[in-house]
Amino acid sequence: MLKFIVDTQLPPMLVTYLRWKGVDAIHTTHFPDGHLLQDAEIARIAVAEERIVITKDSDFPDVFFLKGPPPRVVYLRLGNMRNRDLTAFLETRWSLLNDLLEHEAGMVILDRDQLVSY
Repeated sequence: MLKFIVDTQLPPMLVTYLRWKGVDAIHTTHFPDGHLLQDAEIARIAVAEERIVITKDSDFPDVFFLKGPPPRVVYLRLGNMRNRDLTAFLETRWSLLNDLLEHEAGMVILDRDQLVSY
């Protein structure tokens, strides 16, 4: 089963959506002072708990390209959007995203026009 940690700048409702899809998901706000967690701590948690980081923060892909996984990363390059638009966007791509992650993609980048896997 896929396991995710949703980064601070993404809405906690994304966790609800992911759980609805049948995966294990937590938000950084799940942790004490979670809204203040630094990227290194999020990465440490992701590695320790075998979670995939879902983020809008470009620092995670930067580290991935320098060092590789872990942690594994889903990088959303979508700008600001309403919660329902975010879940609708993910819903139309969920099958492919899920398949890529189940087959051990180290990082998946999603933007409005493409999905790229590494």
